[in-house]
Amino acid sequence: MNKAITDGLVLTPPAFADGLAVWSSEDGTPGGVTYDAIGTAAVLSGDVDFGGTLELLKTDAVQRVRFTGETPILPGCYLRVTARVKAVSGPLPSVRIAGWAGQPGNTHVSGLVETGASVPLTGYGEVVEVSAIVGSGQRTGVDMVWADPVVYGHFGLDLTGPTGGVVRIDDIVVEDVTSVFHRTMMDWVDVRDYGAIGDGATDNTGAFQAANLAAAGRGILVPEGVYHLADSVTFEYPARFAGTVTIPDDRHLILRRNFDLPSYAAAFGDEELGFRKAMRALTVFSDHESFDMGGRRLEVTAPIDMAAATGQTSYEIRRIIRNGQFNVVPGTAWDTDSQTSTASYDAGTPDQLTNVANVANIAVGSLVEGTGVGREVYVTATNIGAGTLSLSQPLYAAPASQSYTFKRFSYVLDFSGFSKLSKFGLTDIEIHCQGVASGILLAPSGETFQIKDSFVTKPKDRGITSHGLGCQDLQIDRCQFVSDEQAVAATARVSRAFNVNANDAKIRDNRFQRFGTTMVLHGNGHLIVGNHWFQGDTVTDGPRVAGLVFTQPNVKSVVTGNYIDNAFLEWTNEHDATPDFAAEFSFGGLTITGNIFTVNDAANWFSWIVLKPFGTGHFLQGLSVTGNTFKSLNGTTDRVERVDDSIATLVFGSMRNVVFDGNTFNGIGQVTQNPVTVAFDQASEDIDWQVDVSGWLPFGGKAREVTSLVAEGAITNASDTSVFAMPFVTTESGASQSEVTLTWPEPVKGRVHVTARVDKPV
Repeated sequence: MNKAITDGLVLTPPAFADGLAVWSSEDGTPGGVTYDAIGTAAVLSGDVDFGGTLELLKTDAVQRVRFTGETPILPGCYLRVTARVKAVSGPLPSVRIAGWAGQPGNTHVSGLVETGASVPLTGYGEVVEVSAIVGSGQRTGVDMVWADPVVYGHFGLDLTGPTGGVVRIDDIVVEDVTSVFHRTMMDWVDVRDYGAIGDGATDNTGAFQAANLAAAGRGILVPEGVYHLADSVTFEYPARFAGTVTIPDDRHLILRRNFDLPSYAAAFGDEELGFRKAMRALTVFSDHESFDMGGRRLEVTAPIDMAAATGQTSYEIRRIIRNGQFNVVPGTAWDTDSQTSTASYDAGTPDQLTNVANVANIAVGSLVEGTGVGREVYVTATNIGAGTLSLSQPLYAAPASQSYTFKRFSYVLDFSGFSKLSKFGLTDIEIHCQGVASGILLAPSGETFQIKDSFVTKPKDRGITSHGLGCQDLQIDRCQFVSDEQAVAATARVSRAFNVNANDAKIRDNRFQRFGTTMVLHGNGHLIVGNHWFQGDTVTDGPRVAGLVFTQPNVKSVVTGNYIDNAFLEWTNEHDATPDFAAEFSFGGLTITGNIFTVNDAANWFSWIVLKPFGTGHFLQGLSVTGNTFKSLNGTTDRVERVDDSIATLVFGSMRNVVFDGNTFNGIGQVTQNPVTVAFDQASEDIDWQVDVSGWLPFGGKAREVTSLVAEGAITNASDTSVFAMPFVTTESGASQSEVTLTWPEPVKGRVHVTARVDKPV
């Protein structure tokens, strides 16, 4: 700061050679005696030390020399008054800088220090320089503290001591020295003052660290230039970047008080690079549990390798990225890498392909496609020397050798470089994939990855992918997933919102819009609660595809309070290398309750709950479907559930613990109920009554058990006499074993209510 420059102030008085009429022998105020009227003062030229100079005979005890002009005193501005004096003859006086403090109205401000330190003249011809600083603040080095109401001063010097001596005085100088004080006046320090050089090459590590120490609570300014840092630096105080920094990949810059994307983008001169550097700081420094993107939109030109950015391979401390958008910039960096290779498969080592041709070309995280490969099977690791690769799931019916296709999608946030990542989360984030990129690839192992209150918009292939067990206890809360296939027919879509391989996913209060498949879930212990997913299209009477797919038979999971729209729940065991039933749990452990199921303009054979065994011998051993609403619009749906027996069917004689109860049906051809109570009327006398309950029984199962039989009205024989005997019951009657036979002791007729079950409750 220099007011003489910034405000155009003229501070230094005119030279003595310009005339003595502006130099007072009193206090400098109007009406005082000036030196042009005093015979003891004269202007000389050609002095060997001063050139033009004032020669003065000291006649008063305090001989004053004051400029009659008003030198302004501004708040925050500091002035230095300097004079050079030498004795010529006679007694030797002392000299000091002095002034007169004035306020509006041209009156004196009393009670202030108006003189600087006194310096004696000790010899003739010896030049002595005296100076004093005047300003508004009580700071070290300030001789005269003139604060409000002072607005101007008359400055000059005093000669004190004995009279009769002759002195010569050089032109008096008044200069702005605010810059001497501004480092402590302002709330920031400049790294250049501590040796920083912004040439892009000099190592400024020491200078930055020194500036940080000197800041002591103030901010730190990095001015224009490129400042190289060879080592890590932590700024404890707020930093402002007019210039930029460079730093090696294995070093970090920590902005402790402004740990946000705007600051890191300014520091590195690039938002994307700034984000990567911030991720390193987030994981090496313990003072911040989250990184604030500051509401900024980050233009992402290529996948962000999060492990490379952080410099970590394993990390299990809670960290969050919040409050911003990742916006994909289309380009070749997002292209899918597709490889085709032959490989061998043996169900004895179900998670491995061997004899893999060109295994070095296959990227970890690639989707595997081929005969006998279930949905969402990925490469979790490769062993180039052995020619093998590891799979996220077994294959259910793969030939001993075949050609496989491996597709490596490009993800905006790619965590696959971590060996393990736990407790990482995204909050209030949008990942806008622009239809050219996928969203998030999780680490191969880890727990409790969380994304909440966020959007994954228009992923080309996948929203969130787990290619290993990094999805353990995955939490997706209050998010929206919007596909890029809005106008594509449901059966032609290829996108997935997300998949899970491990256990205990919590999927709550989300909205999923028109994906090929919304979620593919392996593992068990999942909570699917309060979500809305819809996968309809504009095809009249068109087929619908699965929205929620379970790929493990015994899921121990809950599907509750969801809005399931134009999609069905498919339950398979496709991730089983030996899918035929053996010594294992079969299909069970699933609760479907309190959901809204709807469909419109779909083929009548559509069903919302589809069970598809990929091997023989399986059965239901625990399914509860209660309190749901099923509704079909613009057409009738035959029934709400079915078995897809394209590969295998169920063993209906082994069903147990199946409940279909308390559901409502609208536009459904046949209600499903278990246990079911039906009214049966026998119009003519017969010993055997055939009660058909097949329509009501879930999945077309057998009538395995009758739990109650109640006659309504009299049961009568041919003579119209009431018969009080009870029949015995034969279950699993009829060609499809879905009927119940009531056998009476004699031919009778009448009405009964029969409660039958498709299962054996335990």
